[in-house]
Amino acid sequence: MFNIVLLEPEIPSNTGNIGRTCLATGTRLHLIEPMGFKINDKELKRAGLDYWKDLDCKIYDCYEDFLEQNPDALNNMFFATTKGKNRYSDVDFKDNSYIMFGKESAGIPEEILIEKKDKCIRIPMGEGIRSLNLANSVAVVLYEALRQNDFLGLQTEGELHRLKWND
Repeated sequence: MFNIVLLEPEIPSNTGNIGRTCLATGTRLHLIEPMGFKINDKELKRAGLDYWKDLDCKIYDCYEDFLEQNPDALNNMFFATTKGKNRYSDVDFKDNSYIMFGKESAGIPEEILIEKKDKCIRIPMGEGIRSLNLANSVAVVLYEALRQNDFLGLQTEGELHRLKWND
């Protein structure tokens, strides 16, 4: 299982979309306060549709609370940041990795990043682009981690609804 960590998320619709992605992939979502919304926000529920109740989600008072409750996290965590020197596709994601994303307006504080240079990852973008949408960024990086692990535990083949595939 992978772990997505959102540090101080601000936009409920992004968090709802991330929650839905986590549920679809069997990923645990960790939300670190303060958040720019309440979990019962209708925007959050709308973005996550009716799946939010089934999501494996944990909420923490602060970053230190998160680390205290997840002692293995710091040594197994990647930090998604536009400041990273490593491409997300060039690191080795293992089962039970944590992938942290910062708040939409500021990212992950540099005080956290400075000690983990080799664990800071970025999604390549065009020059002058500040960042991608948070929900899109989570999906891009999480699916790379899943791909590297052969989509462990996920359904990898689909079926037509009304017709059958010609084999």
